[in-house]
Amino acid sequence: MKDTAKHQGLRNQLVSLLQQKGITDKNVLDAISKIPRHLFLNSSFEDYAYQDKAFPIGAGQTISQPYTVAFQSQLLEVKKDDKVLEIGTGSGYQTAVLCTMGAKVYSVERQNELFKKTSVLFPKLGIRPKHLSFGDGYKGLPLHAPFDSIIVTAGAPIIPKPLMAQLKIGGRLVIPLGEEVQIMTLLIRKNATQFEKHEFGEFRFVPLLEDKN
Repeated sequence: MKDTAKHQGLRNQLVSLLQQKGITDKNVLDAISKIPRHLFLNSSFEDYAYQDKAFPIGAGQTISQPYTVAFQSQLLEVKKDDKVLEIGTGSGYQTAVLCTMGAKVYSVERQNELFKKTSVLFPKLGIRPKHLSFGDGYKGLPLHAPFDSIIVTAGAPIIPKPLMAQLKIGGRLVIPLGEEVQIMTLLIRKNATQFEKHEFGEFRFVPLLEDKN
């Protein structure tokens, strides 16, 4: 579990690249400059960990490219102590970014292998999500709702209704929508029944699967 000055230098370069690509949220950039992304990857990828690329992490899943993580995090407009629901813990890297930004993170992962891995990794790194659970992300976490914001880190054909229901009024839901290629979509809850929708171009994600534990 080594994090060296060399790693920090690579992170600083990554932060500069993200700024060039249009990431402006200082909170997001600070988190990315602090988190040892190489420790969330298989050691064979360590030398590439700070490139702006996605990598396989096992169980047919990937760790999203840093730009995607930064972009989704920026759309959430996280404030300290916000309750954030994350659908798809994956490698845990996005979770770590949100925790470092000051959010209280409730994260759900449907792959047991990944769930076990992150459960062991987080304490070692001093990352403390409020709640980690193994289960079907489509259902969200009704017992812990409502949430200030919800982030979905897998492509979905539709926006799951339970997630919309678990969002606070004024809350933000960020989800990549679509089958092959996804459109990054932001929903802002206006009142009990109305949502405002914004779209932010194409991204690629692994699919969000329902009832597949």
